[in-house]
Amino acid sequence: MKEFWNERYAEEGFAYGIAPNDFFKNNIAFLEDKSKVLFPAEGEGRNAAFAAQNGFEVYAFDYSESAKSKALVFAEKNNVKINYSVFDVLQCNYQENSFDALVLIFAHFPKDIRSEAHMRLLTFLKPGGKIIFEAYSKEQLGNNSGGPKDVDMLFSEEEIKEEFPNVVFEQFEKKTIHLNEGKYHQGEASVIRFLAVKK
Repeated sequence: MKEFWNERYAEEGFAYGIAPNDFFKNNIAFLEDKSKVLFPAEGEGRNAAFAAQNGFEVYAFDYSESAKSKALVFAEKNNVKINYSVFDVLQCNYQENSFDALVLIFAHFPKDIRSEAHMRLLTFLKPGGKIIFEAYSKEQLGNNSGGPKDVDMLFSEEEIKEEFPNVVFEQFEKKTIHLNEGKYHQGEASVIRFLAVKK
């Protein structure tokens, strides 16, 4: 899987475009000004760079070295700084309760580690910290607009509520949207998205 992502992010151009994700962009005001924000599985840096442009202290990681390389070049071109690490989600070594916000945009981890991954990420978030989340639902499997082809890596509403305990959901919805994000996110898509606050 790591080889797949290194190859994808080594391709010319940006796999998912250079504009921030619409749901994140439209809800960035949900975050407190100048918050310290973590972007897991951030890929080429489009969302992290957008946050940095809006005055946030940005940390990001992915397990693809080519993703980091492209993200840092992109940030430099946009005259912003992002703190970008390369490691697996279960190897994160951030301090507990050290982030004001967590932004998960199409971060699909393997089913066998996903619950543990989400619990680990939540430990890095301060009580009262904000979460912005968008990912493909299980209904996405019939669409050709991106996402894992393994139904176990896609989300149901029940799974999300189980894997994000001790949060208050301020917005939670499953809906069909039209994606226009680079080469690999194009067309009708079924997503689940939420805004939440850690208790």
